[in-house]
Amino acid sequence: MLRLPRRRLFMLGSAALLGTLPAPRLRNPFTLGVASGDPLPEGVLLWTRLAPRPLEPAGGVPPVRYPVAWQVAEDDRFRRVVRSGTATAAPEYGHSVHVDVRGLRPGREYHYRFRAGAHLSPPGRTRTAPARGASPRRLRFATASCQSYTDGYYDAWRHLAAEDLDLVFFLGDYIYEGAINSVGGSRMDPALRLPDTFELETDTLDLYRMRYALYRTDPDLQAAHAALPWVLTWDDHEVQDNYADEVPRLPGALPADFAVRRADAYRAYWENQPLRRPRQPSGPDMSLYRRFRFGDLAHAYVLDTRQYRADQACGDGLRAGCAERDRPGRTLLGAAQRDWLLDGLGRSEARWNVLAQQVMMAECRYGGPANRLDMDKWDGYATDRRRILQTAARMPGTVVLSGDIHCNYAADLHAGPAVVGVEFVGTSITSGGDGSDTTGQLDLQRRYNPHLRFANAQRGYLRCELTPDRIRADYRVMSQVTRPGGTITTRASFVSERARPGLVAA
Repeated sequence: MLRLPRRRLFMLGSAALLGTLPAPRLRNPFTLGVASGDPLPEGVLLWTRLAPRPLEPAGGVPPVRYPVAWQVAEDDRFRRVVRSGTATAAPEYGHSVHVDVRGLRPGREYHYRFRAGAHLSPPGRTRTAPARGASPRRLRFATASCQSYTDGYYDAWRHLAAEDLDLVFFLGDYIYEGAINSVGGSRMDPALRLPDTFELETDTLDLYRMRYALYRTDPDLQAAHAALPWVLTWDDHEVQDNYADEVPRLPGALPADFAVRRADAYRAYWENQPLRRPRQPSGPDMSLYRRFRFGDLAHAYVLDTRQYRADQACGDGLRAGCAERDRPGRTLLGAAQRDWLLDGLGRSEARWNVLAQQVMMAECRYGGPANRLDMDKWDGYATDRRRILQTAARMPGTVVLSGDIHCNYAADLHAGPAVVGVEFVGTSITSGGDGSDTTGQLDLQRRYNPHLRFANAQRGYLRCELTPDRIRADYRVMSQVTRPGGTITTRASFVSERARPGLVAA
């Protein structure tokens, strides 16, 4: 770490605030790559974070502000630059940079890069959304989730980066909060030699920042961010496994202490993702649910099923005979988000309404004599689910995208006997290790849930194509993740018609 006398630090900090003296020089600060996200017809959010020594608490950057120049071009050689400017990387935000570029043309590919001092970042490629009044012929996207660093290598991201797509929906568990040993768990990579600090559970701002930095040093993850714009939401592991609103998972934890942890986690999340400043957290609160429009083809509702939920019913976990889950007033989304979603769905003029969110919405009985349900999923919040599916029954073209569960599922969504939509649950990038085509538990679930058309426990991601009248989903699965070099294949494909919802094998 760069060591400076206290007087020198004060002078640098004051000077940077006043903008009168240059900040100290840095080694290459672009070790975490670049990213873009939240595409609009006229713009996109560009992100990077300065960190010459990414596994240190401050990333190896002195506590002063740094100017970071940026460019957006129509070509990958940056001969036709159409927008440029200078942003500020500030120490209070982990020297992250969030540039909200506007004035771009809709439905177009662009290239971008940053410069700090003498250092040029790797280039990124992004794409704006179609014009609001456009009628796109198709939208191609992927969904991904659950990328536990310790469970394997990120070859799936390398394969995804090579796909012909418009964007990526990331559905939660970008980081995991548990301890990581010096060789990265199942990666068994002796070249890592992680600092002992990573063996602590992540629960402070410094530790959350370092955890994001570790993940973002992975070259395959950087490639996926640089290849496409991402639209992200979180699940639980960005803070703590299975937390609910202000309720921590661990009994005995003080609510005030958990509020501090949540504030630190949310702040680090915003600092490390391509999100606009209106998403910037305020203490332990951060507004993350939002809507994106892709012409008249699709509206995408990005949901937050973790921050506003009632505590899991009947003590969480798999439960049978839990009457509490049906109690009126229980909510997974919180009243404000639920009403916002129902209002948007009920008045939507799009051909398709896509719900990008975390936990499985379709009923999923785990079989056996007790026929248990998972209280952490929508099965534990029956009232919210019923209201959404009743609205979907009036609005053709409802598609739910989910993650969380480290398995692939394809499910018909019912409101009473009628199929009113479909759900594609995507598996994990690495969480759970190599996985397998099926398990005894998946066999039971298929038997007890006839609306499940597919179940699989390999790693990978979901590739989708949306056209005005049909959606197709390809389940892309990895040969392995615990060793590098995994290959990818399409395990299964399904389609559903807008006018006649219900999954059919493609």
